[in-house]
Amino acid sequence: MEKRYSQMSEFELRQEIGHLNEKAKKAEQMGMVSEFAVLERKVVMAKAYLLNPDDYKSGEVYEITGDPGYYFKINYMNGHFAWGHRLNSSEEEAFPISLLGNLVDIKEK
Repeated sequence: MEKRYSQMSEFELRQEIGHLNEKAKKAEQMGMVSEFAVLERKVVMAKAYLLNPDDYKSGEVYEITGDPGYYFKINYMNGHFAWGHRLNSSEEEAFPISLLGNLVDIKEK
């Protein structure tokens, strides 16, 4: 039976990330776009469990990794997910904390 990421040790998570990256590379080489996207999302999720959710606070604004020029303001944390909204948007979204980049000092417009 497979373990949940929340039940894995740091060592197990790093092994899983390596395994998923290998599978993703093979899927990409074979042109399996959907499989590649699923595996990449699993890597993001596993990486979130390597981070400490206590390091992320409501009201803080972060860069969004892989989405230059966009910023995310945290409303609240739920486990390894930050709930909030992109600046200049009111639509609530959830991001695994591994997708949040550097903390920025931007005032919402």
